[in-house]
Parts: sequence; C-alpha cells; structure tokens
Amino acid sequence: MKNHLTTVSRILVAFASGALVAVFFLPVWRIDLFAPQYPEGLTMFIWINNITGQVDIVNGLNHYIGMKHISVDMFPEFKFLPYVVGFFMLLGMAVAITGKRRFLFYYLALTAIGGILAMIDFYKWGYNYGHNLDPTAPIQVPGLSYQPPLFGHKRLLNFDAYSFPDIGGWIVIAAGVLAFTVWFVEWYHQRKAKTNLKSVTKVAVAATLLVLLFSSCSNKPQPFDYGKDVCDNCKMTIVDPKFGGEIVTNKGKVYRFDDGACMIHFLKSGNIKETEISQKLFINFKKQNEFIQISKAFFLLTPELKTPMGGNVAAFISQQQAEEIKKTTGGEIIRWNDLFNKSEYE
Repeated sequence: MKNHLTTVSRILVAFASGALVAVFFLPVWRIDLFAPQYPEGLTMFIWINNITGQVDIVNGLNHYIGMKHISVDMFPEFKFLPYVVGFFMLLGMAVAITGKRRFLFYYLALTAIGGILAMIDFYKWGYNYGHNLDPTAPIQVPGLSYQPPLFGHKRLLNFDAYSFPDIGGWIVIAAGVLAFTVWFVEWYHQRKAKTNLKSVTKVAVAATLLVLLFSSCSNKPQPFDYGKDVCDNCKMTIVDPKFGGEIVTNKGKVYRFDDGACMIHFLKSGNIKETEISQKLFINFKKQNEFIQISKAFFLLTPELKTPMGGNVAAFISQQQAEEIKKTTGGEIIRWNDLFNKSEYE
C-alpha cells in the first residue's frame, strides 16, 4: 500500500476535483475600473464561457481610444474551456478512485501546466487588446498602450484598473492548493512514515484556510508614482513625497491624496461610506512611501510645513519624531480625531 493514497487523502482529492463544478455557476475572474466619473466603478465578470457586467459601457469608452469591441466571439477559448474543466474533474475523480500516488502527481503536473498556459493566454489577449488600436480612433496618444493588468492594479489614463480572481477563481485556487497539500503530505508520509490520518486532515484544512486568508487580505496601500499619480480630491499631480495619504476600500480600490487636507475633505464629502473603507493611511514625513495607520500617527499642524494644498499637516510614527520637527517649525501636535474635526478642514 506504499504507493496508494490513504482513504482521507482520496476523499480530499475527490472533494477538490468536485469543487471545480463551481466554475460552471460562478465567475472565475473580474476586472474593475474606477475613475472620477465612475466612482462606483465598472466591473466585468469573466466566466468559463461568457463575459458579463458593464461590458457595453466599457466598450463605449474604449471606442474613443481605438480598443476592440469586447464580445464572447473574440474568445475561442470559451468553446473548449468547459470540456477542459470537465476533463480535470474526471481525472481527479479517477485519482481518488484508483488511489495511486503517481496518478496524483500526473494530475498536479497537468494542473500546473494548465494554470501557466491560462495565464499566458490571458496575458497575450491583454497585450493584443491594449496595443493593437484602431488608427482612426478619435483619441490617439502616440506611443501609449492600454494593456490591462494580468493580476493586480494598473493605471490606464484616468482609470484605475484592478484584475483579480472572483469567487469561482478562488475556489479553483483553493482546490489546487488542497490537492498539492495532499500530495506533499503523502510524500512526507512515505519518506518519514510518521504522518497519520489526523495530521493529513489538519494540514489540508490549514492550507485551505491560508488560501481564504490570502483572498481576504489583498487590500494593501500602493506606493505613489510621483509625477504621474493624481490626487482624487483636487485632481493635482502628486509630487511631494513628504505629504499626503491613501484610503483603501474593502474591494481593494486605492484613493490617493497629495495633502492631508484633501484626504479629510474627501472623507467629509460623502464620496465614500465609512463602511466601505478598509484602511486610512498617511505618508510618513520622515520616510518616502512608508504609510502610517491614522490611529497610530502623530500629526504636526503648522503653516511652516507648506504642504501642496495648504493643509500644512504632516504625519509621524512617534511623538518624539514630531517633536523634533516642531522645534524648528512650531505648531501643534495632535491625533487623528482632533485633526479631522479642525474647523479649517470644514
């Protein structure tokens, strides 16, 4: 039985393979676009054989810069992807039924190759879509392309584009991690002869929880691209590395500000609800592109700072650092709640 999977491992492989059925009912990927004229965002959902969401609006905007019309017909992959997923489901079930460890290795190798090919195909489509533009488009910027991000965030003109797996995609990732974990534990068991059924279950569950944790903790601040990023409140280009801040939403959208006053005005304007916010951060005055949570920051308010939009406030990681700058500038050291309620920011 050394070359066979344990009963628990076979059940977990069957579960991971069966979970792939989710992609027939849930979107696999999503692309979100945010701009000042679309603060709520535009979203496209990519399914195993379809594209839904606000595709018509996106096509209308892309027409002006010469990008192709997005439609299901432009993706020949949609015709055979359901069969590919069905093949992997059947192959995974065959591994679970036979219980042979080497079959699980072949299954995982094909899974890794399939994932890599899918990402390469997605990248090639994005490159062609963003570079092969209509030469007669109304808006043309020589040398500029509009390739969407393969994964993560990218700035396209005045749009912030975000590309991430959706529910179906995270389920596929979790299923893959679970299957790889089963193989690793079985390999370790063969080498050390110490792994038991209880430890297999614990490791598999822990790996699945790690995937879920990763999917829920992707909302992070983004470093400023000075001279290119634009303040979401005053629309001025961000150039001073000592001031400003960011608001990160639960969806991962990042709002950037060149001045503390702009960030406070934006929060008070009602453009975003408090329940939608994941993080509020200020730039550390002492260190470029290092962010400080507002609850941990010490703020120095003084006209001598000469911030970009006259907010005249800087953030520090400690009161001691703020006191050092105060010796030469004067002013007042306060915390976030008092700063937010200052009358000059009404």
